[in-house]
Amino acid sequence: MSGRKTDWDVIVAGAGVFGAWTAWELQRRGRRVLLVDGAGPANARASSGGESRLTRTIYGVDAVYTRMARDSLEAWRWLSGRAGLPVLHAAGVLMFFRRMEAYASASIETHRALGLPLEELDRAELVRRYPQVAWDGIELGLLEREHGILMARRGVQTLVAEFVAAGGEYRPDDVATPSEGGSLSALHTIGGAALRAREFVFACGPWLPKLFPDILGARIFTTRQEVFFFATPRGDVRFRSEHMPAWVDFDAGNMYYGCPDLESRGFKLGNDRHGPPFDPDFGDRRPTEAGLNDARTYLARRFPALAGQPLVESRVCQYENTSSGDFLIDRHPRIENLVLVGGGSGHGFKHGPAVGRYAADLVTGMPLALEPRFSLASNAGVQARTVR
Repeated sequence: MSGRKTDWDVIVAGAGVFGAWTAWELQRRGRRVLLVDGAGPANARASSGGESRLTRTIYGVDAVYTRMARDSLEAWRWLSGRAGLPVLHAAGVLMFFRRMEAYASASIETHRALGLPLEELDRAELVRRYPQVAWDGIELGLLEREHGILMARRGVQTLVAEFVAAGGEYRPDDVATPSEGGSLSALHTIGGAALRAREFVFACGPWLPKLFPDILGARIFTTRQEVFFFATPRGDVRFRSEHMPAWVDFDAGNMYYGCPDLESRGFKLGNDRHGPPFDPDFGDRRPTEAGLNDARTYLARRFPALAGQPLVESRVCQYENTSSGDFLIDRHPRIENLVLVGGGSGHGFKHGPAVGRYAADLVTGMPLALEPRFSLASNAGVQARTVR
């Protein structure tokens, strides 16, 4: 394979957060890299598109994701410094609980073990700091001051621009499913061109099970998710990012999350519960009345000053959930020089830099501590759970 004529060392298909960071990391290591995406970086149908994502290290006992979020933060800070407008808004993230339950206590212990800062706020302190929130039924808050909100579309598009400026190549091409076994020599575009490389990465988010139905059709499940943005009262600054953090209302059955009014786009609210199955190409992206009513009911309970405020924006996107809720980063079982990267499962965006480094290690044959949870063998069977 080393003597084969190629145009690139690596071709990465998919310019979302996982593909873009993988391409960036490979290019930094001296590889000649082509990044391709027919619809464009962080396009409107991509799981990496849209306005904002949370970055946090609170993951209960799960030190793997806590470390990955920690290790990704500096890269997001760097990228934010390269952008004309911020990619990272370090407004903090507050996760609050009805009691000191196992997830909260495990998060505290994990942060202590890793030496990460985490503030514990009791009910009285929550009321004092954030009187704009109705704290009924809440006993505990965990605050991460260094984290906050990532501007999703802006971040991915900025990273792709940095990748190109540093010597990488991007093309707006759609590629077909590879049909070869053994060793792949080229990707073929929908237009018929052959793109030749030594190694290949497919990081195509919710399109992975469409491209590889025999391997991933029973491992990645794409679900419909709705988020809403509400106006804040004129002259009321309490819901801006200077006065409140991003937040997660932890409930094992119905976890709501959101962002303060950031860059004047409105107060963001979403329900983390998995929606129905969704087709990223043809699915209806109009929000449902039931979803909007659910959001308004939650506002009335937790943010009463916003209950009657107008809806200013909404978005229908998708999660691509693996059967385990873990990421998928592994070699194709029949194509030795093809790596599959995906399964963000609704919590993957913040980990983009760490995923890119891990995938680049796998592509280049670097020694790495393989994480069994990211393997194809682990992500098998019916949809079971979500990593919170």
